[in-house]
Amino acid sequence: MSTKIYKGFQTVIPSEIRKKLKLEVDDIVEWFLDEEGSIHVNFRKRSNFEDIMGIAQSEYKTDAVKLKKMASKGEKINRNRNRR
Repeated sequence: MSTKIYKGFQTVIPSEIRKKLKLEVDDIVEWFLDEEGSIHVNFRKRSNFEDIMGIAQSEYKTDAVKLKKMASKGEKINRNRNRR
């Protein structure tokens, strides 16, 4: 299989691969170049706040709503500033 590189260095993942791997819009493509110059490509689902919420535990109390708003705006979250 081969694809073309378009303006802006974009390319298309062939339909057969998209269907077999059940790829969807917003999935992440990870590119790895090894020491021999071979390229390895991995696909993974995009993680959002709801996917990772509750995974980690902290000794600090947090305001989840405030942190979610900050994360959605792309603001840096400073642990010391957000303590209750």
